[in-house]
Amino acid sequence: QVGPYSQQQWYTRDSAIGSWLNGVWNMVFSGVEGAPAQSFPNPPYTTLDTPPVSREKPFLYVGGGSDLRVFLPEKRTNARGVTWGNGTPRGTSLPLSQFYVAKPGVSAATLNQALTQGLHLLLTPGIYHLDRPIQVNRANTVVLGLGYATLVPDNGVTALRVADVDGVRLAGFLIDAGPVNSPTLLEVGPRGAWRDHSANPTTVQDVFVRIGGAGAGKATTSMVINSRHTIVDHTWVWRADHGTGVGWDTNRADYGIVVNGDDVLCTGLFVEHFNKYDVQWYGQRGRTIFFQNEKAYDAPNQAAIQNGSVKGYAAYKVGDGVTTHEGWGLGSYCYYNVDPTIVQHNGFAAPNRPGVRFHDLLVVSLGGKGQYEHVINDTGTPTSGTSTVPSTVVSYP
Repeated sequence: QVGPYSQQQWYTRDSAIGSWLNGVWNMVFSGVEGAPAQSFPNPPYTTLDTPPVSREKPFLYVGGGSDLRVFLPEKRTNARGVTWGNGTPRGTSLPLSQFYVAKPGVSAATLNQALTQGLHLLLTPGIYHLDRPIQVNRANTVVLGLGYATLVPDNGVTALRVADVDGVRLAGFLIDAGPVNSPTLLEVGPRGAWRDHSANPTTVQDVFVRIGGAGAGKATTSMVINSRHTIVDHTWVWRADHGTGVGWDTNRADYGIVVNGDDVLCTGLFVEHFNKYDVQWYGQRGRTIFFQNEKAYDAPNQAAIQNGSVKGYAAYKVGDGVTTHEGWGLGSYCYYNVDPTIVQHNGFAAPNRPGVRFHDLLVVSLGGKGQYEHVINDTGTPTSGTSTVPSTVVSYP
């Protein structure tokens, strides 16, 4: 039995459990054998029989001849349960000789030269300062970090860019914004990317972004997804609310994730504390299964977050031109501890049309430090008081 106890929000996918003990606010399951039945908001379980598409991240392992290799699990469609339940998972195994094994201190130019030579990248633990972007141009390239290899863009550059190609796998590393503002930290595909990658999508998995916390950092937008069919899986994009180099303008970061590409899927999306929108979604047919958000603690006053005539920026904003979008199990909460009188109009904003659908939404005021007027658009009861009770919407529209 799995017991989350006081965990507020949780996501499990493509797995198998004996049983599930309890839930707090937002517990989401997709493709999980033994998952509790759909029952949001009481208990707060959102259960999908399968995710539409999934692909496990690459991993390092010891082969039969005691040689190190990297395994690339294959894409699964409408899958349920673990990939290894019937023995060896399906996929491709690569020898370590096909990787450039990077160590801290290596230059971005050297990393790019290795990529140009047709090698993949294995980033060993440590901090990598970059004076230019790592540029991934070749289809099916793997960039795999170990021990949370950390990329730090110097002088306001973008840390990593991916061309509009098939099957790139980014996994297991952290991007830590530098003190000079970067317009973006990670770009998947160039603006206007249009190619169909449905057969072999790019995946961004266990890739975390941090602005501040270890030191002053700034970035206008953390992650931009332009390539179609990209899968963003278990990604924490975080403007620091504590640590070193933290303050409303000290670690300024207006936007978390911007999705421009069509047919993008996010599974396990964690985006927190941005000065304006945490997520903006402009691509068609986007889907999100589980979203966790906390609005920025440190807004100095209502005027600092005012969005024209709207009180605050939604945590998750779907663009006005989007005609098809769907989300399951999305939660946002506020803790405006600098000015507890701040009012946030809603946690979610989206066009009110039949093709844009949401299931199992919630907003929460933590201890009454700020309040929400609605959950999504003008729908959902306001939060109130100090009791930290969620306001929920089961289905929208």
